[in-house]
Amino acid sequence: MLRELSIRNLAVIEEVHVAFHHGFHVLTGETGAGKSILIDALSLIVGGRGSADMVRYGCDKAEMEAMFDLSPQHPVWKQLDQLGVQYDPQEMLVIRRELSSHGKSSSRVNGQLVTITMLRDIGEHLVNIHGQHEHQSLLRTEKHLEWLDLFGGDLLLDRKEQYSSVYRELVGVRQALREVEDHSRQNVQMLDLYRFQIEEISSAKLKPNEDEALEEERRKLQYAGKRMDAVSEAYSLIYGGKGIDMLSRAISKLSDIQSYDPSVLNPLLEQLQSAFYQAEDAAFQLRDYRDGIESDPEALSMVEDRLDMINGLKRKYGETIPDILAYLEQTIIERDKIENRDELLEELRSQEQVYVTQAVKLAKELSKLRQHAADRLSYAIEGELKQLQMPAAKFQVHLERSADDAEDSKVKLNATGMDEAAFMLTTNPGEPLKPLSKIASGGEMSRIMLALKSIFAEIDQIPTLIFDEVDTGVSGRAAQAIAEKMSALAAKCQVFSITHLPQVACMSDHHYEIRKQVKHNRTSTSVSELVHQERIGELARMLGGVEVTEKTRHHAQEMLDLAHTLKGA
Repeated sequence: MLRELSIRNLAVIEEVHVAFHHGFHVLTGETGAGKSILIDALSLIVGGRGSADMVRYGCDKAEMEAMFDLSPQHPVWKQLDQLGVQYDPQEMLVIRRELSSHGKSSSRVNGQLVTITMLRDIGEHLVNIHGQHEHQSLLRTEKHLEWLDLFGGDLLLDRKEQYSSVYRELVGVRQALREVEDHSRQNVQMLDLYRFQIEEISSAKLKPNEDEALEEERRKLQYAGKRMDAVSEAYSLIYGGKGIDMLSRAISKLSDIQSYDPSVLNPLLEQLQSAFYQAEDAAFQLRDYRDGIESDPEALSMVEDRLDMINGLKRKYGETIPDILAYLEQTIIERDKIENRDELLEELRSQEQVYVTQAVKLAKELSKLRQHAADRLSYAIEGELKQLQMPAAKFQVHLERSADDAEDSKVKLNATGMDEAAFMLTTNPGEPLKPLSKIASGGEMSRIMLALKSIFAEIDQIPTLIFDEVDTGVSGRAAQAIAEKMSALAAKCQVFSITHLPQVACMSDHHYEIRKQVKHNRTSTSVSELVHQERIGELARMLGGVEVTEKTRHHAQEMLDLAHTLKGA
């Protein structure tokens, strides 16, 4: 639910901070006081479109912030996960929106910057705003099947998930079939190319890291002469020169005097002996290395030819030998597809038939469950409309199937099955059923929307519903019925209503007055929660206009008492 709303510098609002509660809230006030600006602010909070002219004159930016208190099971948390927004389901969800006087806007959720698209995806789970002339998701025909499925319950949804899984497999097989069939003209040319590439790569008999080893071998062969000269000279200096001999003589000299100062001379003698043996060993290794050096122009040529061939393959098929080998593996697969095209087509067509059979069976089961749900939903909606003083209204969920008893191959399947749904309604006896979106009367539309919301409030799990003057065009018993229905709806979710009708206002749990005032030659709007006598005074104003008499105040008190009795019952 919406806990708090703060607004600064939006239209005529300079600064407003208001706290909300559970239950049914009404917003009232004189015409032009700015009631709809609160709705505009909430619309911006949940991703609505803003413009520079919404910023209060003379200010740089407008700021809106809302705090929502939601259960850990609320679907918005899953949406935040998908969008990568940090959250703690035990904490409040805070959304902030800024709109600059230049038309730029920024949005933050729990302090994290988000795009307007992301904000709109989040907002769809939080607030549903219905104005008299707005088409909400319940009025969009393409959404009706989704709503029907949700109303159908767990069994229907489980069967729908089974169908969706099979349908995805069917789509995948059909896509593979199209690819194989569409490539038939190019198959001969591609087969020749694949065979050439496979032969070219395979004949090379490439080994992982072979190129690195060949590069090292080439360096050795290229510089065989330099290696021979340097190693021979090093060997001569150590063994043929005075290196070893000098170390031997130094050891002999120290051996003669070591007994005179053993604590110092013994370690030095050990170091020299170790150096002598290491130098002698290094000299022998240099000799063996020198003896193994050969200048072999033919071997060098073979290595360079091999490297040239590998580099040529790299230019064609991949930057590294593993890339070339991976390309070879994929090319073999593509060649096999072409060479085994007939067998592959037969296998794919067989798979297609299996999935079609499964999908059609599930689609028909799904359709039966939907028909049952459609009958129940029609009955439930008509019951709600009767309570809203529309006893003659007839509501029907029209299900149109692609086929009933046709062969499986002729049934037209889509991602949702074989059905299309449309909510149909007639409000006058003798008139035909029409699509819900074709209903023209504002008063009837208001009550129809309330009936639908009453049914779907628990299903869509949107915690906050806002009705912006949906009671326009109704009066008398119909107005009272709307008020009672919104009050009942508030038991399932938080409900807000901007209203001019005292019948609606008196049924609310919380009453807020929006008032416009002029201070220092500037107009500003304030919002205050009314209690006790303040609420009676506002209801009296709504009843009697400018003149508030004792009689209208008494009438207002009677309405509040009656409303309390009705809600208590």
